Parts: sequence; structure tokens; C-alpha cells
Amino acid sequence: MFKSILTATASLAVAASTAAAKPPLREVPEIADGIFTIVVANEIRKNCEDIDGRLFKGIGEIRRLRARANELGYSDSEIRAVLDSDVEKERFRDRGRKYMAELGLNYDKPGDLCRLGRLEISNNSAIGALLRAN
Repeated sequence: MFKSILTATASLAVAASTAAAKPPLREVPEIADGIFTIVVANEIRKNCEDIDGRLFKGIGEIRRLRARANELGYSDSEIRAVLDSDVEKERFRDRGRKYMAELGLNYDKPGDLCRLGRLEISNNSAIGALLRAN
């Protein structure tokens, strides 16, 4: 009897820890979408002379995402690992390339990234809110 209780308790503990396991941050839509928005806006800001970033707004968005990720149980080091990872940044750039292709734009075509920036600004999208035209 004791052995079966112990086995059942162990099984429940394993099931609970499996259920409590967190997915990687890149798989949490609200966080991944927020990071994507920031990465795209930053790419536009860095590559387009006629578009600047709203840096304070961007910093505020990063802080908001960090606070939300903390609420979901992610540590600051887990968050920082995603933001500092070249592999993760490239994943977000690839997502941006696909997004641009859906709009008929090409990341590698000169000027298309800036066209995307102006489009996002005019649409007052999440990306556009982090940018301003000069």
C-alpha cells in the first residue's frame, strides 16, 4: 500500500512539473510578437536615414515585455538571453523577411525596408508607433 501511494505521489509530481514547464519565450505569442515588433522597428531605424526610432517608447515597450514575462515566470536572465541571442535575432529577422514578402516587399532590395517603415508609420501599427519619419 505504501509503495503504491509513493508511486502515485511520484507520478503526480512528475506530471505537475511537466505541466509547469515553461515554453521557450520565443513560443509565447505575446512576448514573441512584442520582441518581433521591436526588432523590426530597430532594423528600420538603423537602415533608413529618413526614419528615426522613438527610443523612449521602445525602452518602455521592452520594460513592459520584461514585466509581463516576469509575471509568466521567466527570469530576467532568460529574457536577456533571448534579447542578446544572435540566433534569436536572426529568427526574428527571418520572420520580418516573411512579413515583408507578404506585403510585396523584399528585405534585400534597397529601399524596401524604408518603404516598410513608412507604411508602418502611416498605418500607426505597433511597429510604426516605435518609429517617426524625419
